[in-house]
Amino acid sequence: MNFMLNVNLNINQRTMKKILTGLFLLLLTQAAMFPSEVLKSPDSNTVVTVSPEDRLSFSVTFHGEVVMKNIDIDLLFNGQSLYTPGRYWVVRNTVAYSVIPQIPYKNSRIPVEYHSLLIRLNRKFSVEFRAFNHGVAYRFVTDIPEQVEVNETMECEFGDDYKLWTSLIEGFQSSYESTFEPLTVSEFPEEKNSYLPLLAETNRRYKILITEADLYDYPNMFLQKGAKKNVLQAVMPPYPLETEGVGDRGSRITKAAEYIALTDGQRNFPWRLFILAEKDARLVETELVYVLSREAEKADYSWIQPGRVAWDWWNASNLYGVDFKAGLNTDTWKYYVDFASAYGLEYIILDEGWSFSTTDISRPNPDLDLDHLIGYAKSKNVGIILWTTWRALNEQMDVLDLYREWGIAGIKVDFMNRSDQWMVNFYEKVAEEAFRRELLVDFHGAYKPVGLRRIYPNVLTYEGVYGLENSKWSEQVTPEHNLTIPFIRMACGPMDYTPGAMRNYHSGKFTPVFDRPASMGTRCHQLALFILYESGLQMFADSPSNYLREEETTGFLAKIPVVWHETRVLEARLGEYLVIARRNGDAWYIGGITNGESRAFDINLSFLGSENYRATLMTDGINAGRFAEDYRKTTRTVTNRSTLKIQMAAEGGFVVMIEPQ
Repeated sequence: MNFMLNVNLNINQRTMKKILTGLFLLLLTQAAMFPSEVLKSPDSNTVVTVSPEDRLSFSVTFHGEVVMKNIDIDLLFNGQSLYTPGRYWVVRNTVAYSVIPQIPYKNSRIPVEYHSLLIRLNRKFSVEFRAFNHGVAYRFVTDIPEQVEVNETMECEFGDDYKLWTSLIEGFQSSYESTFEPLTVSEFPEEKNSYLPLLAETNRRYKILITEADLYDYPNMFLQKGAKKNVLQAVMPPYPLETEGVGDRGSRITKAAEYIALTDGQRNFPWRLFILAEKDARLVETELVYVLSREAEKADYSWIQPGRVAWDWWNASNLYGVDFKAGLNTDTWKYYVDFASAYGLEYIILDEGWSFSTTDISRPNPDLDLDHLIGYAKSKNVGIILWTTWRALNEQMDVLDLYREWGIAGIKVDFMNRSDQWMVNFYEKVAEEAFRRELLVDFHGAYKPVGLRRIYPNVLTYEGVYGLENSKWSEQVTPEHNLTIPFIRMACGPMDYTPGAMRNYHSGKFTPVFDRPASMGTRCHQLALFILYESGLQMFADSPSNYLREEETTGFLAKIPVVWHETRVLEARLGEYLVIARRNGDAWYIGGITNGESRAFDINLSFLGSENYRATLMTDGINAGRFAEDYRKTTRTVTNRSTLKIQMAAEGGFVVMIEPQ
């Protein structure tokens, strides 16, 4: 008997959930026996074929290519699979609505449209699939009202020996900020795991980005090489039974369970997400991680203010031309406040060294008059964000009450370096406790965003990226790397890359210097990152002294916002070039960068309104190919009929600010 229910919905998610709950009760007496179920995206280009009869498996076809040949999945409670072959019930939906993000990192309105298939395998266990035009997601849904020990399996067989971009580590503990290593499925080392996101390229050069969303009270997923040809399989950190501290900020799991999570058996499990892209621009445009995650409750979010940050750690507090000794002291941080105020930056961060010790974060070091600094910053309309290790915060969470009393704007929490269930819960605890006290959060030493920022919009950014800080000791923060991370890591959410270097070199002339760091690529390459990279807290990583020496550049940077009401990816190829136009209010900002090849683009401005605009351009100078800091600033009047002809030097870039006249 072929029994299924088709429902067309154009409603919000909460109402939809209530309706579906009622429908399931009506379906419990009906059974369906099918060899497979087919689910298509609204544009029919994504096809999911599910085979639930003798095992839980599915395949994915994208634009006619079988990109994932077979994916076997299962969920186990207390060592037993929840899957039972045979009867199942089906509900199909067509859903369309819009999401209005509290903090718009790409767009102020996100249109959402998908077809869904919910397969109820028994009264207690279901699996839900959603097919978007550019993505496929599935999750398990269970209804067992007791605490359970959980394990989960997934074996993904690709359509061929695809090229991958991986983040390989031994085990599970990491800062999650490595470069992406290209290799094929067959070359994946058996002794390594790759944390997510992981990117695959098909024979037709379509892209598949694998990640997860709405992850809570559950560990992160990793991928490792499977036993079969062209297969990667899921593996998760085991539940930690015993841990010990390492130094002042690290931890080691000394005893682990044979299960990955101890959780409520009546819940939705994380979405397993496959973002599909027929062109690379789709990877930069996607907002599926945010869309699939839990919604924030109704509350007052007006106090959450993203912004730009004068940051001390990358530049080692190296100031010059001042009449005091620079260091971790009151005068130095007042200088950062003065710089931030002069250019309209919203915050400064007091990084490691502000507190009495890394374990005592309740009082400042003897050289810092924190009370005076807070009052001084307030008089200049500059907020202060304080750094802490996760261990210090975990041991004295009530210190957040003190920070609120002091008038601190937020916290930067660092060195978690784990992604097991306990640590995932720690992230949520920090977000919740900070939200209750109206504090912003910046997670460093962190795994990628998995949806927490939707339910707690005060979580403004994550590290989890091989960012500019690594240029202090590494030669791997190359222009090619800068053109890889927006297609992979940034697809998951905002990333605290910390751009803003004023000392710029071509890669062949670059040398890491810890206390006087610089960047690879031209000056305009570095400027463009402020438009290309999304972060609710965007660092100005260099020394105020360097910025003040480069007033023209700094004045331009200070006008670039961090929230965006509309985003258009104009040109994109992973590892080669990227050009994005973003709108904030009535003004447009365009940024672009290239790899080791010089490039020219004609940028059509037809997306502008009907009025005249003033365009200010910062482009690679005529000698930028030999001296990376060379740039040229020009202005002109443009309309929606104009075309900008842009020439980028090798490892170069450009930025354009377009404002109504």
